[in-house]
Amino acid sequence: MSVRLYVGNLPKEQVDRDELHAVFADAGKSVSTKVIKDRKTGKCRGFGFITVPTDELANEIIEKYNGHPFKDAALKIEKAQPKAKNDEKEEESRPSSNNAAPVRRSGGGGGGGNKKSKRGGSSGGGSTSTSDSGSFQPDPRWADQLALLKERLSAQTTNS
Repeated sequence: MSVRLYVGNLPKEQVDRDELHAVFADAGKSVSTKVIKDRKTGKCRGFGFITVPTDELANEIIEKYNGHPFKDAALKIEKAQPKAKNDEKEEESRPSSNNAAPVRRSGGGGGGGNKKSKRGGSSGGGSTSTSDSGSFQPDPRWADQLALLKERLSAQTTNS
């Protein structure tokens, strides 16, 4: 069974699939890459995907290449969420925000428009959490980085 990895923090300029594939050439020939581009401009949307044959190879790639510099940006690599799982998360976040009307539209807008609305809906959900402070939970995919950032911030304030 193949494993799909998300590659984030790609520069929002002309990024070629072959350039991204060259970064992962050491991992073997069984690695395939895909750069997600804007339909109108043809520029990279800032992320892509890697498909590898095994879970072990996926873990090796994450360990080896997460934070790897690519065109003056550090790559962010993690296991991609299944599409069905993302749809469930999107539906869970909808009831928490009353002003998420753009998120609820699902017809004909194309993938790019819905994704921007989804981001807008999640930030709207964060703004509604001010009235219900217990309902806001950080994205679990970023929990480690958030904890590290909190540690660094507290270390800075104690050193100052």
